[in-house]
Amino acid sequence: MLSKSQFIRGLQCHKSLWLLKHRPELRDQPDAAQQALFDTGHTVGDLACQLFPGGIEIEFDTQNFDGMVEQTRQLIADGVEVIYEAAFKQNGIFAMADILVKNGDGWDVYEVKASTGVKDYHLKDAAVQWYSLSEVLTLGRIHIVHVNNQYLRQGELDIQRLFTIEDITEDVLTLVEDVHEYQAGMEAMLKADEPQMLIGSHCDDPHSCDFKSHCWRDVPDVSVFNLYRMNSAKKFDLYHRGIVQYADIPPTESLSPVQRIQVETASTRQPLIQPHIIQDFMADLVYPLYFFDFETFMEAIPRFDGQKPYMQMPFQYSLHILHESGELEHKEYLGDEHSDPRPGLVVQMLNDLGEQGSIIAFNQSFEISRIRELAKQFPQHADALEALISRFKDLIVPFRNLGYYHPDFNGSFSIKSVLPAMFPNDPELDYKQLEIQNGGMAMDTFANLHRLKDPNQRDSIRQALLAYCRLDTLAMVRIYQSLKQVS
Repeated sequence: MLSKSQFIRGLQCHKSLWLLKHRPELRDQPDAAQQALFDTGHTVGDLACQLFPGGIEIEFDTQNFDGMVEQTRQLIADGVEVIYEAAFKQNGIFAMADILVKNGDGWDVYEVKASTGVKDYHLKDAAVQWYSLSEVLTLGRIHIVHVNNQYLRQGELDIQRLFTIEDITEDVLTLVEDVHEYQAGMEAMLKADEPQMLIGSHCDDPHSCDFKSHCWRDVPDVSVFNLYRMNSAKKFDLYHRGIVQYADIPPTESLSPVQRIQVETASTRQPLIQPHIIQDFMADLVYPLYFFDFETFMEAIPRFDGQKPYMQMPFQYSLHILHESGELEHKEYLGDEHSDPRPGLVVQMLNDLGEQGSIIAFNQSFEISRIRELAKQFPQHADALEALISRFKDLIVPFRNLGYYHPDFNGSFSIKSVLPAMFPNDPELDYKQLEIQNGGMAMDTFANLHRLKDPNQRDSIRQALLAYCRLDTLAMVRIYQSLKQVS
């Protein structure tokens, strides 16, 4: 017996399904980001039920799937017309329908997704659903219910506008006939020894596999998979040809200038420094220097007026100001988790950034995009916000232009790669010393902070958020000062 999710796993990779069934202890545990995605899916699914009110929910019970199936059968027999999480076990597949709605003599199926559109794997998922349910029910239509990212909340949450319902019946019917063949192949595979499958692009398409650590265990930390902006197909081609580490790459292999420098510096273990490139960047800077970084959160279900699903919502910034005298001061903002943080952030940010001096960000397109969005959302501040944009300078530029390349960048110019390479033994600049260690953690932490009841716990988390964002801008200051020394 395969569950629907197991069937979809098998479509992605037979080995992944085999390992799930025979070696589940090798499975990676979900990290905080993955858990946040799961939680979002549950929240969206629960809310979508309001599109079809008055139904009865089948409670999920991992110890009694047969009981769930029997409860579903009984509700149908009793004439219930809307069932949430209806369970069926038919044709060797256990499947659950998110929302099942009686429509005349048949039943319509609504599968809820937290995404903002219909994806290819949603159609395959629905085809398995149809294959299983059609043996015991007369099915009418099957739909995907997904989040409408164009919905702008104003006042009470409008469930009808929050969701988009797409009829995918015709697409699904073209796939159903293949389900039995795929199922037979999977069942035969599961009775045999572990499939000897090579790693490939399927390891992350459409989902990152939770057996990746096991299957990739022989890939070294630094390998051809770190080559800068090389497409995935070429990386796997190199790997499958036995070219795994940089030292394995033949001189005749076609590489970009950055990739070639990666290989060369990995061999010499010496950084490449081109002072004239760094000097060109420095020449455009105007004191005081404002080292600036936003943190944002996203929510599938908007809580505030003027918020769309999955909109990047700035809630925090850190600002280190370096004066020409060498004086360094720090300013920061962290919004209240119970209210829209943007109005207060805009006012304080405009005050803290002054009217002159370069604003330095690392990969500035993110900060500039947020400021442009804020200008549209708060037209009373639009002119002042737009005026900030011309002052931005991007600290990533001298690195991308190869003014400075360290072999420990490993093909990445992100601040999380640059900082430890340039300052390997500085505990003040070590993100691993922090409770919150990356932007994803900050995003998920703040998005859920309003749910905490303990004020002491909330305050502790707020301090952790401030410490993380502060390090982002302090890191930029130290990187700038180091570049200035070598130029």
